[in-house]
Amino acid sequence: MRRTPLPSDLPVAAVDCGTNSTRLLIAGADGTAIDRRMRITRLGEGVDLSGRLQPAAIRRTLDVLAEYREATSARGVQQSRAVATSAIRDAANARAFLEPAAAAIGTGLTVLTGVEEGRLSYRGATSELPESEGPYLVVDVGGGSTELVTGRRDGSVEALSLDVGCVRVTERFLLADPPTKGQLTEARTYVAGLMEYARGGHQALRRAKTLVGLAGTVSALAMLSLRLESYDRAAVHHARLRRAEVARLLGELCAETVEKRRERVGMEHDRADVIIGGAVVLMAVLDVFGFDELIVSESDILDGIVGELLGSRR
Repeated sequence: MRRTPLPSDLPVAAVDCGTNSTRLLIAGADGTAIDRRMRITRLGEGVDLSGRLQPAAIRRTLDVLAEYREATSARGVQQSRAVATSAIRDAANARAFLEPAAAAIGTGLTVLTGVEEGRLSYRGATSELPESEGPYLVVDVGGGSTELVTGRRDGSVEALSLDVGCVRVTERFLLADPPTKGQLTEARTYVAGLMEYARGGHQALRRAKTLVGLAGTVSALAMLSLRLESYDRAAVHHARLRRAEVARLLGELCAETVEKRRERVGMEHDRADVIIGGAVVLMAVLDVFGFDELIVSESDILDGIVGELLGSRR
């Protein structure tokens, strides 16, 4: 007779409603990933200028959350956590999304602070990395914010969230296609100033020995560097991306129109319009903090959430 699985044997799920993308991770009771999904929904479209979520962006994201609910139900998930980040933190009409989103996904959404977002990202990003290469500085380049996080051996972290990301930089500065030299200079100056502030005011961030980068911008740059025709997590995860390579790619992308960028091997269609903004942020981190390379991590906030869900069972 087949045994009915105990709740502790069933998969868990994490959902992240970000400024640029909405993502899902379903993991087994042993932590092994069963299903990873990412959809670019651009929930934060226009939030930097208007301070409000747009109806079309809300609809796009709710459709994806309904899809994710079907996936978790099919896998028998009974324990999950859904979070929202920068766009919801900034939007005056956040409630217009949070209530229907909870209904669509079947669980309440937690609006994370920037520090909490950084803490969970750090946990996920460093879980498979050796202690000998630490202390680590994790940079999570999102759509509306960027988190800088470093950790200690006792498990505590120091996290800083900056209101700058690939969508926010694009919508605020990079208005021409391709962006003008003046727009790029203004964007770089602004982002570098924020990174100088972060470095100057947080000694722990300066002590880091190894830089770890995560989120869509970093993955996209790694795919372009590796010339991957389609996404290959095994190839991208823990790849080393040199500063000189990021600079080369940024220079090439800045000279191309959005349509030309979309023709590049491995470029996601819906990321081509914001990839320059994200690369500007990543270059500023490399330059201001003095790193020659970074480790690409495909484990991130979702993995951090899953780790905590499974840890609560013990």
